[in-house]
Amino acid sequence: ASHAFINLATILFYVPARRGEEARIAFSGLREGWSVAVALRPGENSTTFVAPGYDALVDAPVEIGDFQQFRFEAPGPGSPPRPVKIRVVIHGDGWTQERITGSLKKIVSTETQLMRDVPFDEFLFLYHFGPAAGGGGGGMEHSNSTAIHTGSAGTFEGVTAHEFFHLWNVKRIRPRTLEPVDYTKENWTRALWFAEGVTSTYGSYTLVRGGLWSREQFYADLAGQISELESRPARLWKSAEEASLDAWFEKYSPYRRPEYSISYYNKGQLLGVLLDILIRDATDNRAGLDDVLRDLNEKFAKRGRPYDETKDLRAAVERAAGKSFGEFFVKYVSGTDELPCKDVLARAGLRLKPLGQLRADFGFTVSRGPDAVSVVSLMESGSGAEKAGIRDGDVLMELDGAPFPRNPGTWLREHQPGATARVKVRRGSTEREVAFALGQRQESSYRIEDDENASEKERRIREGLIKGITNSPSGAGR
Repeated sequence: ASHAFINLATILFYVPARRGEEARIAFSGLREGWSVAVALRPGENSTTFVAPGYDALVDAPVEIGDFQQFRFEAPGPGSPPRPVKIRVVIHGDGWTQERITGSLKKIVSTETQLMRDVPFDEFLFLYHFGPAAGGGGGGMEHSNSTAIHTGSAGTFEGVTAHEFFHLWNVKRIRPRTLEPVDYTKENWTRALWFAEGVTSTYGSYTLVRGGLWSREQFYADLAGQISELESRPARLWKSAEEASLDAWFEKYSPYRRPEYSISYYNKGQLLGVLLDILIRDATDNRAGLDDVLRDLNEKFAKRGRPYDETKDLRAAVERAAGKSFGEFFVKYVSGTDELPCKDVLARAGLRLKPLGQLRADFGFTVSRGPDAVSVVSLMESGSGAEKAGIRDGDVLMELDGAPFPRNPGTWLREHQPGATARVKVRRGSTEREVAFALGQRQESSYRIEDDENASEKERRIREGLIKGITNSPSGAGR
């Protein structure tokens, strides 16, 4: 009743032989006062748009309604900095233009300056905040725009930093196995650990380098990623590449159980950080993972060439490091050896401290349902949540009066077993709020902290990770 949000790939017919033809799309019957926002070339009027082909057309999500919008410019790469044009369209409430603009300028500037590239004329951020997000959260990357749904405007930076970096990694730096897209069936690839996981690496890098996270928040997130991987027994037999191939099973709740699967987002993010440290260690901090992404952008994205999902990624890492990384890829990307997080972090002057302890637990698993909503699955028999009336399949809308968190594990780590949780759930068309006592589970958790006894080289590598800098042969940072 209040707006329309459309993913064109789900409603427009696909005719393979005509996918390269110029396409024109027109929207009619709009309510008075409603407008159309989409990252396509304008047509003859405000509700008509043109795309060079089917792929570009369906890669542009559409927002229709009486939305609020504004534009601004962020400092991009170069000296003087090239202005980066940004358009923001928002449906929902609980936000201020000052807050959105301030955070977006930091994210956009950090990432365009890192990549030394602005591959668009104007980028469109489409946001749904509050009830407009439908009780769920998430985002989807597109070549010149992104659509982001979050229950609260206060949590939009993390998903935004991730989705904006996708305009390079996966939208332009593309694995050969996803090019061209086949809209008629699943598209299998081993590269999601890099396309999604390493994008998560850069999501966290962007937040700390752009000043949206403190150093301690960056460490806490990284430690949480290590804890998450170690909590999943499937890590002992499922590789990052196999998890990438198995992405199509994620809609089935049993697959998401810890003994059956790992997340290519999670392990890929850790692999990105480890590769960064090892490249910096091999080059005395003269190069890092940033150089790998820029190399892939120059050699593949800007030339319109997809990369080989294993050979070309490894080759780019080896060009940056000046040494072989064959053993690393065999053991940790294709294989299932335990990640050497403690030893590699030490090369960056960081200590990984185990904190095995009892942690709060909901008594059920939080899964992703249709439209990226959070859904109850694998309810534990006899848990407080079950006694309160929560059931498998319930949509989790709110937690303690706030939108249900995108990362519930972080919320749980901030609460104690036995504490009361108030959860609002939706079952069919009925919504209800219940309260129950959190359960407990044994968790192998970690804390990351600076090593005060780190060597001079290790300190430089540590600062390189946090600040996105390397050292020239003369020792000057860049």
